Amino acid sequence: MRRKVTMRQQGLALAAIGLMGLSLGASAQDDDRYITLASTTSTQNSGLFDAILPQFTDTSGIEVRVVAVGTGQAFEIARRGDADSLLVHDTEGEERFIAEGYATERADVMYNDFVIIGPGDDPAGIGDADTVEQALSAIAEAEAPFASRGDDSGTNRAELRLWDAAGITPGGDWYRELGSGMGPTLNTAAGMDAYVMSDRATWVAFDNRQDLDLLFEGDEALFNQYGSILISKERHPHLKHDLAAQWHDWLLSEAGQAAIADFEVKGQQLFFPNAHAASDDE
Repeated sequence: MRRKVTMRQQGLALAAIGLMGLSLGASAQDDDRYITLASTTSTQNSGLFDAILPQFTDTSGIEVRVVAVGTGQAFEIARRGDADSLLVHDTEGEERFIAEGYATERADVMYNDFVIIGPGDDPAGIGDADTVEQALSAIAEAEAPFASRGDDSGTNRAELRLWDAAGITPGGDWYRELGSGMGPTLNTAAGMDAYVMSDRATWVAFDNRQDLDLLFEGDEALFNQYGSILISKERHPHLKHDLAAQWHDWLLSEAGQAAIADFEVKGQQLFFPNAHAASDDE
């Protein structure tokens, strides 16, 4: 026997369908509240993002999905329109990226420095150098093994500028271009007792040191600035520009800068917020 459906039952059914639709719509909207951030291996490998991203998400409800690559690769990802935001460390490249029309704004977010690592017995004697140019010249003169990332990362770009400033074109059997990230490059350097230039954050967090030691640091030329970049709406209108702007603004806010300053590994602060840099200049 067929049951007769009353008007009230029809109304309840329609209301339920409507509520289900609202629920699915809200769920889809929640699922869409994320951005893709192209950033460097140093920010990822050091553990910085594990520390600060949950704080941003708790505040904003926005998830940040990180693609950790070398800075050169991060630029290429953003050029293709496959990232909503950038956090990288090559100020010259960042300014060029804006001049090319791919981005509208960059801001200094945090900084640390590069260091030169090498075998504990320091066969090239760079521990006695007064400048990074002297240190690199000593390595080249001794033809001591040097492991270069060779991956067009921010670290690799900085390293090549330093060789150029020292008047040296590195090459030959002693200079190994690996085409790998900072962690794998440090692993290779440890295995072959080679010198290597690293960002300080990755070095501090690195555990497979074997006979490697930090041998040279402190030259102003080793300053390492990180910048946040907003992608051009005109170039890539499909990106989540509003959500990316919230991430950018949070990094520069008091809360974001405090989160960066509070991050430590092995008792050491690894990144220094831009607000500190500004106060140091005063």
